[in-house]
Amino acid sequence: MPLQSHMHLISTDDHLIEHPKLWSDRLPAKFLDAGPKIVEKEMPAGINPATGEEIRTANGSPRRAQVWEYEGRIYPYIGLNAVAGKKPEEYGVEPTRYEEMLPGCYEPKARVADMDIDGVQATLSFPSFPRFAGTVFLEGKDRELALLSVRAWNDYVLDEWCPTAPDRLIPLTILPLWSVEDAVKEIHRTAAKGSRAISFPENPVPLGLPSFHTDHWDPVFAAAVETGQPLCVHFGTSGQAPITAPEAPMAVMISLFGCNSMYATADLLFSPVFHKHPGLKFMLSEGGIGWVPYLLERMDATWEKHRYYQNINQTVRPSELFAKHIYGCFIEDQFGVDNRHAVGIDNITWEGDYPHSDSNWPNSRKKVHDSMLHVPDEDVHKMVELNARALFNFPRS
Repeated sequence: MPLQSHMHLISTDDHLIEHPKLWSDRLPAKFLDAGPKIVEKEMPAGINPATGEEIRTANGSPRRAQVWEYEGRIYPYIGLNAVAGKKPEEYGVEPTRYEEMLPGCYEPKARVADMDIDGVQATLSFPSFPRFAGTVFLEGKDRELALLSVRAWNDYVLDEWCPTAPDRLIPLTILPLWSVEDAVKEIHRTAAKGSRAISFPENPVPLGLPSFHTDHWDPVFAAAVETGQPLCVHFGTSGQAPITAPEAPMAVMISLFGCNSMYATADLLFSPVFHKHPGLKFMLSEGGIGWVPYLLERMDATWEKHRYYQNINQTVRPSELFAKHIYGCFIEDQFGVDNRHAVGIDNITWEGDYPHSDSNWPNSRKKVHDSMLHVPDEDVHKMVELNARALFNFPRS
């Protein structure tokens, strides 16, 4: 049966674009100059994908763009891939001013209105300027400012963005990843204010941080379990996108994005993480699901043949750990939907990816409906709503 009217469509991966005063409204006065702020800067506005030419003003000069500045460093894109509402022929031209994006990208009331248009009931949104797991603040020279900036983003989400529609906007928070002690404090502080999920790198090592195979993150994982929050590992949060060659077109990278989630899955399932933290949940954000049955089959075979001489768990199959601890999400993945029981029907969620180019806005509900035409109601309801509500402890109001 198709998607029924009583079934809420919940997106476990969307994105918000930070409004210009998010940090200046919250940081102490002494940090306003160095803290994140929007500045006007003359710079190329992007490349016209139809012609390959740099986009310029009518008189031939580069346009003035709105960009983020943090500790004197310029971060050129305010709305990374925020192209919802545009035609595919227009993709590739990054918005450089707020008026070039839908207001729903950065204004919560407008976001809810766009969700209504799209047939989406509830959504969880990752950061943009701070990167999906807040890793931009790892670059901060002033650690006090960086910590306050992390807290400011979280307070915006918890005090302003989500309270606009608390039954529809699911709170996700970020961590000061350079300090386990501060990260644990932030988990407890934000959980007390209503946080339901935590963004975390898919692989900390490329960021210069300890791996999942050490005991470094144990206090963070324990705090996540104690507060009942999953860790959401969005592809690309490691800072390493899959690419084959400098000359390869971006289409190669886009096609391989799901490999980052495969790396994270293998890394976690052969690590001690879930054996030490049996209540911990991870969500693989924007990684698809169709690859899961093959990888689990391969990992189980590897475990059967090679576990005896390696420092890996000897008693629990990787596929068993996956079923208990890891969730996937998909935008369009007909193969994954058709093979949902090999993935694990209780481990699948849907994502909309608003306002990025993979989004189907404003036709998400129709797309999901059409992909589920031959799926039983019980399975549909789990994938589009019930699994997400259970994972985020986000019941219907």
